[in-house]
Amino acid sequence: MIISRTPFRISFFGGGTDYPSWYLKNGGSVLSTTIDKYCYISCRYLPGFFDHKYRIVYSHIENVQNIKDIEHPSVRAVLGYLSETAGLEIHHDGDLPARSGLGSSSSFTVGLINALVAQKGRQISKEDLASQAIHVEQNVIKESVGSQDQISAAFGGFNKIDFLKDGTFTVNPIILKQQRKQNLQDHLMLFFTGVSRIASDIAKSKIANFGKREEELITMSGMVDTAIQLLQSEVPILEFGNLLHETWVRKKSLSDRVTTPLVDQIYETALKSGAVGGKLLGAGGGGFMLLFVPPDKQKKIRANLSKLVNVPFVFENTGSRIALYQPEGL
Repeated sequence: MIISRTPFRISFFGGGTDYPSWYLKNGGSVLSTTIDKYCYISCRYLPGFFDHKYRIVYSHIENVQNIKDIEHPSVRAVLGYLSETAGLEIHHDGDLPARSGLGSSSSFTVGLINALVAQKGRQISKEDLASQAIHVEQNVIKESVGSQDQISAAFGGFNKIDFLKDGTFTVNPIILKQQRKQNLQDHLMLFFTGVSRIASDIAKSKIANFGKREEELITMSGMVDTAIQLLQSEVPILEFGNLLHETWVRKKSLSDRVTTPLVDQIYETALKSGAVGGKLLGAGGGGFMLLFVPPDKQKKIRANLSKLVNVPFVFENTGSRIALYQPEGL
């Protein structure tokens, strides 16, 4: 039995510049962190006396004989990519709902690859883990997804991720004084809008507009370094919230599907209740909203957004790891 634990992520700045159609021509950068909310995947070899060869348990239960008959796109793609031939039972559990803007799909893919490699008694580097997950999602499943989620999930931590024109990437941990990092974390609130969506559908509309939104994307990429300089300086931490507000305004211009009347209403309520800034996480359309709120205003925010689920969190820095390794036969 193998169990992998893979974190979800929060992306602060640079989202959109991590799509290959952008960074292979222009380069790109994002600033993101992983949080203490996880995707758990357990794998074990399935004895041959069952009527099925593969058993996949998530929000559905699949019992099939052939990989090509598996409905879950990531499981089908990963098993095919890794040329798995043995029978397998795979279970998925998550701390937060899927399709919610926290990179859950990529966390699943990263966690599954990590677990299956470990099941063979091998260890995979974080770089290879991220690269293989990117390949599976973009080239095997052929989803319209970026490349930051897989890297964040594999590496973990608070990082600047640079995407180079040659298709490679670099991961640079952000070094902050502990008090400054804690101050940032103390100003962040996470709310679930109650709306799940298929990110790749929204991403397609954003990608189609890239040629018309070059100025916005270049500016959004530049905000990554601005945010890092801000955090590493002595300027008031509230400036980070102002920058979040600015990136949200620009993000909404990338596609008319990024926001909705409900999302706009939630954000306006938050601003009137004391939030300095914030943004919808992920591609847009729903999912989780990140808010930057002074601690003395957070009680009011919770009261005025009481219909939404508030999810407390802290930063984490482990990335995807094997939480349990029990060789077969033990």
